[in-house]
Amino acid sequence: MIKSVFFDVGGTILDESREFADWADWLGVPRHTFSAVFGAVIARGLGYQEVFRVFRPDFDLTAELDRRVAAGVPESFGEEDLYPDARACLTALADQGLRLGLAGNQPAHAEASLRALDLPVDVIGTSHGWGVDKPAPEFFTRVVEAGGGDASSILYVGDRPDNDARPAMAAGMPACLIRRGPWGHILDMPDVAERCLFRIGSLAELPGLVADHNAAGGRPDTGPGLR
Repeated sequence: MIKSVFFDVGGTILDESREFADWADWLGVPRHTFSAVFGAVIARGLGYQEVFRVFRPDFDLTAELDRRVAAGVPESFGEEDLYPDARACLTALADQGLRLGLAGNQPAHAEASLRALDLPVDVIGTSHGWGVDKPAPEFFTRVVEAGGGDASSILYVGDRPDNDARPAMAAGMPACLIRRGPWGHILDMPDVAERCLFRIGSLAELPGLVADHNAAGGRPDTGPGLR
């Protein structure tokens, strides 16, 4: 039985398209060039910060965020950056009486921005606040603790098979892989996807899948989106 559902943030509930465009503008790079390099970095299995280092070899994310703040153009997100299906999905799951959380790799400013969205979640955890990044096992230990302590009853939802689904399942949690955003469409790991409890193309599918799964007493199933 699924009692808690925790969501990755970027690429899962937040559409990062505007953020990527803002970074391209900040670096003085054509947006289509930045996007193309981003895709190539993902396809090669490299960390996302390598995208920035293609254009600025000495790039340091923390220092660059500070420069943006000093220049009056801080990185930010708001209601307009939520995927259209995110709030409705969270509301429907909350109506099922489930414990909900957000847990993703996010910088210091993100927790306040996430809280300002006033989403129907019980927990907001970030890599900055927890002091550990995905896919480290310690991050998912924190998810299990925040979700009630029983890993088998906590569903983790994310767009990345490498950073989300695989380490969540290694921690004993069932996983849901959503195919959207750069990683969801470029990073193909069939061996991971096939072991996920659900594979979906939209968060609109998730409440019904969870309800059916629990009604069936926790019988394994696979979502229709990417079957």
